[in-house]
Amino acid sequence: MGVVATQSFKNIVSTYLGFFIGAINTLFLYTEFLSDKYYGMVGYMLSLAYVVMPLMAFGMHNTLIKFYSSFKTRVSLNSFLTLVLFLPMLIIIPIIILTYLSYDVIVGFLSKENEIIKGYLWHTICIAIALAYFEVLFAWAKVQMQTVFGNFMKEVFHRVGAMILLFLLYLKLIDVEQFMTGLVVVYALRTLVMKFYAFSIKFPVITFKKINNIGSILKYSFLIIIAGSIATVLLDVDKVMLGYYIDIEQIAYYNVAIFIATVIAVPQRSMHQILMPLSAKFLNEKNFDALEDLYKRSSLNLFIVGGFIFLLIILNINQLYRIIPDEFSGGLFVVFIISLSKLYDTILGSNNAILFNSDYYRMVLVLGVVLVALMVMLNIIFIPWLGINGAGVATFLAVFVYNSIKIYFVYRKFKIFPFTKQSLNIATLVLISTLLFYFWDFPFHPIINIALKSVLLGVLYVFVIYRFNFSADLSVQIRKYLKLK
Repeated sequence: MGVVATQSFKNIVSTYLGFFIGAINTLFLYTEFLSDKYYGMVGYMLSLAYVVMPLMAFGMHNTLIKFYSSFKTRVSLNSFLTLVLFLPMLIIIPIIILTYLSYDVIVGFLSKENEIIKGYLWHTICIAIALAYFEVLFAWAKVQMQTVFGNFMKEVFHRVGAMILLFLLYLKLIDVEQFMTGLVVVYALRTLVMKFYAFSIKFPVITFKKINNIGSILKYSFLIIIAGSIATVLLDVDKVMLGYYIDIEQIAYYNVAIFIATVIAVPQRSMHQILMPLSAKFLNEKNFDALEDLYKRSSLNLFIVGGFIFLLIILNINQLYRIIPDEFSGGLFVVFIISLSKLYDTILGSNNAILFNSDYYRMVLVLGVVLVALMVMLNIIFIPWLGINGAGVATFLAVFVYNSIKIYFVYRKFKIFPFTKQSLNIATLVLISTLLFYFWDFPFHPIINIALKSVLLGVLYVFVIYRFNFSADLSVQIRKYLKLK
């Protein structure tokens, strides 16, 4: 776990830096400097871009990771990398043409409830293209086992860019239309910077030679589009459907709640950057013992870290909502329900990395398509009934079913399971901590209250994890950073 631990730690630092900046943007700057209507539009625009992104990337970001280590000659590898760079254009160009020819029909459908959406379809398309090529270029760096800079660009760069734009808007140096265009420029610039970095690691040699396993590559790429779309839809389709059913201002309130809950997923996102190429390597080498060890240890460590963040959120959420505008408090239930789904995501460890890089992804994709249809149906049922709370319930149910099936599928095919006795101990610790701290607050200002409770919880949690040695990997890190013998 050496390379995993080292790069994961650096990635966690940069990811939390990004989330810290994002928290300032989400909880304070957007809510103060931008109207609820335009804040909702930003959330809708980015969510729709992320939904479209896997299609525009043509699955190349996952295909690159899966097949890279299987090429043994320089010519075949360069031919494969050339394919990775150019194939997305076969999707992007037709989408641009289709959007141009059918613009009125598309915006008419999307803007049924909110007219504002009509003015930002091209913004969304441009951001989706930038997102697609960013992921491809990030994967280019990942296969060289270099994930730190790419993760910094993925988590920090665009949030700093958004912050700068928000302050320019506040100072009246730009208007709201220029702000929306500026967001497009930020995402495009991020992709350009990632291109220079990725190519500095391994410069492309454009080679148009026949690739022996081109059939398998294209089949995987086509199916991984579905896989990527499934994962993205499960994350963002709720906000897209909210824009169809309710006032767009409500998306702003929902967006804040989702952002808070998503902090739980930071360690998983950070570790996933290195788990993907390592899992692909073990699968290509058929080293199933190493694969199982990576599966169990990643699940255990992510459960410990994710469980702690889950506690910090739910134990402080009432105080947090006291320091942001009152109208956003309607998302309190969403924070709880989505936090549970994110915690379940976290404890899967390297499950996604195993599935996406194995030969069994086809069946999972079929199940995923069914589950996306289920989620859309659940949103249709629950959103008109419960509003943003209904979107949270629909997301939780879909994620719970999807993750449970993925755990079962990996066990059935590889006979490996992510959970151990220590997993039960961690679950018990999280439950007891919730019961001890949730109903108790200091009689101080909310910020002081949050700080005191977080410190107290942190001391108790780290002590129990270290004292009972729940994780050998984390015990080593605790001894290292606390200078313990």
